[in-house]
Amino acid sequence: MADKLIIVESPAKANTIKKFLGGNTKVVASQGHIRDLPKSKLGVDVDNNFEPEYINIRGKGDLIKSLKKEASSAKKVYLATDPDREGEAIAWHLAHILGIDENEESRVTFNEITKGAVQEAIKKPRKIDMNLTDAQQARRILDRIVGYKISPVLWKKVRRGLSAGRVQSVAVKLIVDREEEIEHFIPEEYWNIYASLQDKISKKTFEAKFYGKNNKKLELHKKEEVDEILEKISDAKYIVDEVKRGEKKRNPAPPFTTSTMQQEASRKLGFTLKKTMSVAQGLYEGVKIPEKGTVGLITYMRTDSTRISEVARAGAKVEILKNYGEEYYDNRYYKTGKDAQDAHEAIRPTYVDINPDDIKESLTNDQYKLYKLIYNRFIASQMSTAVYDTLTVTINANDYTFKASGQNLKFKGFMALYVEGEDTKQEEENEKIPDLHEKEEVIKKKIDTKQSFTEPPPRYTEASLVKALEEKGIGRPSTYSPTITTILERRYIEKIQKQLSPTDLGRVVNKLLIENFQDIINVEFTANMENKFDKIAEGKEQWRKVIKEFYTPFAKVIEKVEKELEHVELHEEVSDVPCEKCGRMMVIKYGRYGKFLACPGYPECKNAKPFVETIDVPCPKCGAKVQIRKTKRKRNYYICENNPSSCDYISWNKPKKGEKWVPDEKVELEEKTTKKKTTRKTGTKTAKKSSSKTRKTK
Repeated sequence: MADKLIIVESPAKANTIKKFLGGNTKVVASQGHIRDLPKSKLGVDVDNNFEPEYINIRGKGDLIKSLKKEASSAKKVYLATDPDREGEAIAWHLAHILGIDENEESRVTFNEITKGAVQEAIKKPRKIDMNLTDAQQARRILDRIVGYKISPVLWKKVRRGLSAGRVQSVAVKLIVDREEEIEHFIPEEYWNIYASLQDKISKKTFEAKFYGKNNKKLELHKKEEVDEILEKISDAKYIVDEVKRGEKKRNPAPPFTTSTMQQEASRKLGFTLKKTMSVAQGLYEGVKIPEKGTVGLITYMRTDSTRISEVARAGAKVEILKNYGEEYYDNRYYKTGKDAQDAHEAIRPTYVDINPDDIKESLTNDQYKLYKLIYNRFIASQMSTAVYDTLTVTINANDYTFKASGQNLKFKGFMALYVEGEDTKQEEENEKIPDLHEKEEVIKKKIDTKQSFTEPPPRYTEASLVKALEEKGIGRPSTYSPTITTILERRYIEKIQKQLSPTDLGRVVNKLLIENFQDIINVEFTANMENKFDKIAEGKEQWRKVIKEFYTPFAKVIEKVEKELEHVELHEEVSDVPCEKCGRMMVIKYGRYGKFLACPGYPECKNAKPFVETIDVPCPKCGAKVQIRKTKRKRNYYICENNPSSCDYISWNKPKKGEKWVPDEKVELEEKTTKKKTTRKTGTKTAKKSSSKTRKTK
């Protein structure tokens, strides 16, 4: 019989905590949620004040029996699930199953799994926070209502088995909107003029860029404009008009929040969001270190706060003074965003004296990379400002103005350890400029011109999508990773060279949701609901009232849409491809891997095959149709439908009418090496399987 029973969420966390607690204490794991809404039905009684119907999760019967047995024989039970809304709800469900009174002081939380934090938490148990629990319940119930009421619309108009989600659908909409922006983008021509100049005294050469006329900015959009300027400065003297010397300072980034950690791990380590959170979970729950045992290396990884404790601040100071010197230390405080919950500290190392390189052999490669990223970011956040000397020079050539600028890093400060990554490629650091003086003449060496075109906005990456979701107030730290993972798994979006692009299925689903549920599947509504969940967590709103305010107008929309769709048949686009088995024109269906062709005569005729997209330009070599295919890395290429039987046309570039084709050996090679895999993935067998599944659910 144990004096104390401590229930945590994961076995790894349980193993780490065990060694901190002496006496007759037992630590066990609930292995996540143990109760949830049923999958087979809505599970929310909308006519009875939205009462949820929770059931024990299938497969956890033996675990629940074991927990009940342990709890009944313990003198005191502590519910030590994760310190967030989800963890609070799990503790509430555990209390219900184990017969623990809600008002009993049985709830303990710790932001880091260290001996001091765990022992201190056990000394100060509290009641379950029903405000936090209700905020989680509200999110769960609202998402269930939205998903279970809207999904049948997709079944009716696209295909059965599809599903919609409140936050996920908005994320898909952002990606579709960006893709449409890219497709409709019209490039604009612009020109730059560069002058390669030489200082007469130092003989150093530098580059100045055309700025304008009479020191007023002038944009160049046509070659004729460039030629006119080149003619007018062909014999000009280049005279230094103004020299500005200055100083530029750069401050370190704050310690990680969940979102900034996900973004930076994506940029610098190439980690997916799911991988980042999985590795961080392991670092938080504990890693076995020689002579130290199992140690939780980082604080809780779901947070939107940049706050750090004074103990951690003091630890950072010691490390900075020891390794860099006093001039590199700066005692910094960071403001947390206005919408942040600020329930926990920023993500930081729990023991600042445990350097990543000292324990590299005890970590997996991924753990080492992420721990080093977190460690260096935290230490750098308490370091001095980096300082640059800057120099900007204005040079006149007749009436035309050129400018050159440069900067020199004078003091590294925090940059000696860590520099934050960027979502988009930034211009390289400016070159060093000679020590020029006003009225001085410089020698023209050569003039270059460059034609460019404006570019569309880039596709979202996982990192930039998280940033956009956070800026728009959509989701919270715990939701970013599962949101993006879900829409990838549903095949609404796909990842092409780390960029997120909507699939055909994603576009169709997004269009239907926007047409029928515009007031719900939008950024403003979703962000507003997040604010309401926050108010529930703060005790300023009642969760049932919030759900009712949403559901009353929502139910009317659902009723209206269902009436409109009452006589609508499942939409199937007819192709121009006849079924070779029965002669019917095959229809385009959507399967797990996208479009495929199926015979409409099912079940009499079960013929199905891959959908092949073609373009409206004939093969430049033989005049047959040109197909669009994808490599294993999902890059498009163009190939003749007669390849390889009677035509060898293949190219990365979309052919143009009348152009001559020059064979590209790299495409040939990639086609040969990926053809088998491509056929296997999109072949008839796969298509048949998808087709069969689709029909069975009708």
